[in-house]
Amino acid sequence: MTKYIRHFWLAYPFLALKIFIYYWQTDRLDMMNVYEVPILTVLFLFGLFEICSMGRGKVSRWIFYVLYILVTVVMFADAAYSSYFGKYISVNQIYQIASLGQIVGDGNVLGAAVSPGCLLTLVDLPFMLYFYRLRQKSGEPLSAMSMRKFVPYVLAHALLLIVMACAWFYYGWNPYNLRSVQKVNHIEFFTYHTNDILVNVVGKLQRGQVDEEEILATMEEIVPKSSGEDYKGVAEGMNLILIQTESLNDFVIGAEYNGQELTPNLNAMLEEDTFYFNHFYSTTGVGNTSDAEFAALNGLYPNDERECYRLYVDNTFQGLPWMLRGEGYGAYAFHGYVKTFWNRDEAYKTQGFQHFYSQEELDMTEVSGFGLTDKEMFRQAVDILKEKGEPFFSFMVTLTNHIPYELDPSLATLEVKESDKGSTFGNYLQTVRYTDEAFGDLVQYLKDAGLYENTMIVIYGDHQGMNMETPAVKSKMSQFLGREYNYDEMLNVPLIIHIPGLGEAKTIDTVGGQVDIMPTIANLMNVETGQPFVFGHDLLNADEGFVAQISYIGKGSFITGDNNMLFGIGKDSTVESGSLWDLRDGSRMNLNISLCQQYSDRANALIDTCKKVLDYNLIADYVTH
Repeated sequence: MTKYIRHFWLAYPFLALKIFIYYWQTDRLDMMNVYEVPILTVLFLFGLFEICSMGRGKVSRWIFYVLYILVTVVMFADAAYSSYFGKYISVNQIYQIASLGQIVGDGNVLGAAVSPGCLLTLVDLPFMLYFYRLRQKSGEPLSAMSMRKFVPYVLAHALLLIVMACAWFYYGWNPYNLRSVQKVNHIEFFTYHTNDILVNVVGKLQRGQVDEEEILATMEEIVPKSSGEDYKGVAEGMNLILIQTESLNDFVIGAEYNGQELTPNLNAMLEEDTFYFNHFYSTTGVGNTSDAEFAALNGLYPNDERECYRLYVDNTFQGLPWMLRGEGYGAYAFHGYVKTFWNRDEAYKTQGFQHFYSQEELDMTEVSGFGLTDKEMFRQAVDILKEKGEPFFSFMVTLTNHIPYELDPSLATLEVKESDKGSTFGNYLQTVRYTDEAFGDLVQYLKDAGLYENTMIVIYGDHQGMNMETPAVKSKMSQFLGREYNYDEMLNVPLIIHIPGLGEAKTIDTVGGQVDIMPTIANLMNVETGQPFVFGHDLLNADEGFVAQISYIGKGSFITGDNNMLFGIGKDSTVESGSLWDLRDGSRMNLNISLCQQYSDRANALIDTCKKVLDYNLIADYVTH
């Protein structure tokens, strides 16, 4: 008996180790108050072990096994998700498994997303199952206890349950909406996930009414404004090709590597008839690539709940496809991967595309990585478009520059340094160079088809290619840039608008994001949005530059041209623990809490207000299709 007791008590050091590993891998140790934050997780895990141990039989044993395995899986998911996105996973991301499963099957992709440290959250599992079995064998059944033992035993466990319930009520539910509680809620395992379930499961069942006039009044206050009519209609009547470029960071534009231009074709494009926005940033949600195009097409912010192409697939929209169809345009989408990825086959219908050309319809004549190469997609797209007749709007999503950046050696033209061969950094530069060559081919395809002179080409990146949360990537990027690689560069993607016959080439440093693409194009093509729920603004006539952020640096983060600031909210969702960077050189800035709080509140209001518009499908009040 003594041997068994000695063994099962080892469960508690293992539980403490699990908690330490969890907060270490999610990078929350420096934010934790040892007397407040970890004690909640301690209570939860210790309570789970103790309370389930009160039973003696298969039922209680399997209840513990299932619950503990579930907790372990969630902790592992948090560690993996946080290592890439900087935040815990939500119940809403469960819905993304189907989409993510189409790419994580590749070992390289999975390896890039899951660090070896994340696996440490699993090491205790077999031991804890063993210790629990010992506890059941060694413990005295309740029915055999004397009254002197029974009463304190039950009272102690009842007290534990009461304390856990009070902690859950106060921190998980946060009935008084206290900012101090919110801080704990965002970094502590137990209360984060209980609150997440309350908000995203229970809260949805309790949705009430919305005041549309109040929303419009709020938008008037928080949405950045544009005044003037510069460049209005300069592309009126022209065809439009809008290209979302996979993982294209801005730092590659104009850069050289090993004596070679990384993007010679884009560099040449910038020299003539082109607007280049060099302070342009991704505004993605949890849907990442799909949310980037959602924002670009509609001038709407995605949210941190679920990818918009699934969550709002049945909504009514009035983005670029519908707007241009109203002007007599044909609207077509192209992507060299499976049509079901990110639910595009269904979402594109309500977005307004008349046809979606995917892997299922395109000829897979040249494959690299996940699907059809960019060059082949462009060639086939132009062949299709020239048969459609003008005017047309074509939305193209590239693929070759997708992580893990594997390019068929026969397609590689960049001479990579020996020290960079096989690295994520070296592979990324190689695929960037290939995609740039594809842009050069696209221009030639359009010229050969007689479409170039009457076609506006808009190119932007969906999100970063080089994630700073990966130590090896950050080190290589810092070395390449000659300064620390940080969010100012990571979130910076290019926006390039090429209009043949424009007669000028201009670099514009106004801060903007993907949410601004639709209204900017609307001004250039002189088309009306047809509804008031547009959260971006025309960057060519912008009075200010401001974008809210959700992914990677967290909801409540923002980027503004005022004082060239990029602010990342703390992982506890407080401004006080956040960080501020200078957009001009990436240097850290002193944190002005009151000013950052003001901008952070505005960023939150933009995301929350747009979510209401989408949740209640308010655009349907203004348009019918």
